[in-house]
Amino acid sequence: MIVGPRLLAAAATILIALAPAVATAQQTDFYQGKTVNIMVGTSAGGIFDISSRILGRHMGRFIPGRPSMVVQSQPGAAGASLINRLDKAIERQGLTFASINRALPQLALVGDPSVPIDPLDLTWIGSLSSFGTDAYMMAITAKKPVQTIKDLTGPNAQPLYLGNTGVGSTNGIFATLARDLLHLNIKVVGGYPGATEVWLGMDHGEVDGQFMDISALMLTRQEMWKSGQLKSLVAFGRTTRHPDYPNVPIGRELVTDPDDLELVKFAELPFFMAVPFAAPPGLPPDRVKILRAAFMATAADPEFLADVAKAGLIFSPIDGEAVHALLAEGAKAPPAVRQRFAKLLQER
Repeated sequence: MIVGPRLLAAAATILIALAPAVATAQQTDFYQGKTVNIMVGTSAGGIFDISSRILGRHMGRFIPGRPSMVVQSQPGAAGASLINRLDKAIERQGLTFASINRALPQLALVGDPSVPIDPLDLTWIGSLSSFGTDAYMMAITAKKPVQTIKDLTGPNAQPLYLGNTGVGSTNGIFATLARDLLHLNIKVVGGYPGATEVWLGMDHGEVDGQFMDISALMLTRQEMWKSGQLKSLVAFGRTTRHPDYPNVPIGRELVTDPDDLELVKFAELPFFMAVPFAAPPGLPPDRVKILRAAFMATAADPEFLADVAKAGLIFSPIDGEAVHALLAEGAKAPPAVRQRFAKLLQER
């Protein structure tokens, strides 16, 4: 049978019209009956762990085929071992993504040997926080007899002991920055696997405090924070003071040297993607689109938001493309700034 041009054109039109439905069916078929794993590389009970579990309870509803979601806790090296596995060893079909310690991509940008990857190669799904309503506070016990950062300067200042949870942890990085750039008498105490263990150290008098998000404080020590058992002397991760804490100065206003300011700005990069999630490199593009769309749909879902509010979390979500753009901008930081940041990490 000879097929005429009109019949061919009509058939092509039908195929084009059916293509979206076929693609949707294929996507649904892929996830139907499967399990999507969310891996967490930090210790249980912290903001990354709890936010992942809330996300896991809801995100499956927004993925075609409604797969099951399972959260797996796999702590190690403050999340460095997980991000390295994500880059090299984890399956690339769209069935696994991870909660990422937000400082690790930055460490990779400065060539830290513990994170020998290119973070721009990872498939960024999104971040639950861009720090729009948050701040990174130096939270210390109110029993400590210091009232302002001026009490931590000078030869007679009492030392302030701040907990550090290891490589890639912003609490250690910013304790060091406060020590070196603001010239505060701070002693950085390492060896803690997570923020939960630092709290125990505070309870036992081993350390005086730690740097932590307001959202994490509300999550883990809300009563202590609200009742005044904790106080803050300085905050990072903001370009202006937090409106709810107008008496707490921010790091950017306290540094006087322009080069120091550039270092602070680069160091603060992780806060603007504060609770990020990433999948391995090389995922099929259609599944990247599905996971990113499902992530943002979940972040706007009333049931998800109700669980977030119940937990006391403070979120301001951004999508995966925005996270990738932040890292791309960080990669353009002048070599002198990145080298100085890398040196600071080595010295702490």
